[in-house]
This record gives sequence, C-alpha cells and structure tokens, in this order.
Amino acid sequence: MGTALGVAFSRAGWPVRAVSSRDAGRRERFTGLVPAAGAHELPGAVLDEVDLVFLCVPDDAITRVAGELRLYGGQAIVHTSGALPASVLEPARAAGTSAGSFHPLVAVADTERAVSDLHGATVALEGDEALLPLLAELAEAVGAQPVRLPPGGKAGYHAAAVLAAGGFIGLLDAIAEVARGAGLDEAGALAVYGPLIRQSLANAESLGIGAALTGPLARGDRGTVAAHLDAMRRLAPGALELYVAVAHREIALAEGRGVLPLDRARRLRELLAGS
Repeated sequence: MGTALGVAFSRAGWPVRAVSSRDAGRRERFTGLVPAAGAHELPGAVLDEVDLVFLCVPDDAITRVAGELRLYGGQAIVHTSGALPASVLEPARAAGTSAGSFHPLVAVADTERAVSDLHGATVALEGDEALLPLLAELAEAVGAQPVRLPPGGKAGYHAAAVLAAGGFIGLLDAIAEVARGAGLDEAGALAVYGPLIRQSLANAESLGIGAALTGPLARGDRGTVAAHLDAMRRLAPGALELYVAVAHREIALAEGRGVLPLDRARRLRELLAGS
C-alpha cells in the first residue's frame, strides 16, 4: 500500500520526499518508482524531510512503529489500516501535531494495478477534524472518493469491507463447490455464474438491495429449496452451512418487501432448521 500510494501521490503532483523501510529491496524498489524520494532505513529519519507521514505497516505494528517516532509541531501522521482508529498513533504525537487514518478500499496485489484501481475507489477518512480536508484532497488527487467515518465507525466499516472482499471470495468458492456437482470446473463456474453476479450487483445498485432479490426463497418455493438442500448434502456439504445462512437473510429481505407471506416464510425456516 505504501508503494502504491507513493507512486499515485507523486504522479498526481504531490511531492513525496522520503521513504523508510528496514528492507533494502523495498527501499530500492520505491525509489525506482519515485526517484525524488530519499531512502532511509529507520522510520524516524523521514521526519526532518516531510510535513505528513504515512505509516503503511501491518496493523499489529502500527502502535510500535508510532512509538519510535516523535513528530514536530505542525506535522501530521496517518496510518492506512482499515480497522484501527487514528488514536493508535497517539505515541507519535507532540504539541501542535495531528493524526488521522486514510484507508483506500483497494486490494493491493500489484502496484500498478493498485494505482489504477485507486481511480473511483473509496478512501475512508477518520481522525483530527483539522487534518481531514487535506486527506480528502489527497484522495481526490489520485482519483478516489473520500468518505468520512464517524468516531467509532472503523470496526464496522472494515468488517463490511472484509465481507465485500474476502467474504465474497469465500462465497465464490462455495458457488464453485456446488457447481462441481453439476460437472463444472472452477473456470466453468465463473464463466456461467459471473454474469449473473454482475447482473445482481447492477440491479442492487439501481433498484436497492431488497428490490434486487429474486429466486425461490423470495417466491417461497419450498420444494425447490428442499431439492437444493438435498443436492448439497450429497454433492457439496462444505457449502451447505453458507447456503442456509444466506437463505435466512433472503427470507428476511423478502418479508421486508412484503412479497413473502408469513406462512411460507415460516415453512422455509422450518425446512432450513432441519437441514
């Protein structure tokens, strides 16, 4: 993330003056992509060269690394964790400094892809009120959409992000497991069900989540759901628990829309409980 942001900020015209990493290879790679940046092994060395520090380290290391820094008056420090609040940076602060968090909702597997993916992505901002306008400007400079989170909102925001990223991949894996029972390999499952996933997302974006719900659970088709459960017990038992959990949410959505009568909803829940 640090390398991707350094490249993106530099290309957007913001001066990226220094980088610190204990890994010499990472320092060399960063300066190869951002030649104007000086490279340092120890994190404290960057403080004499910059006004704003981005701390791009694993969540468990943020407080420790922040404790190795002591900001000067007028400086600011930001971390890129999606789960932790800006308050974890308190060990680095001094009088007249500020702190915040800047979390791009981007999966970073490749630097150039991540820089490209910043365009149109959401960046969640949280921290000192005086710092947030600058962080919003930085987000917009790299093509992202800044969103301010309320105090205490980071954990819920990040849990939803995990469901949208790793959780969705887990759902894809379950889809592929069930599809193997129909004779499809992973590539075949993605080719068959990928368009349906994209259609469902487009419907949710245009109609709302509840209105986008379709399928046998929304209709109350107990026989169809019973056949699904039987097939999954035989062919894809590893995905059965996920199917049941999602089915309960679908039933609640259909009830909320008023399209699923209470007696049908009750029979569906009894069927799922017996699975």
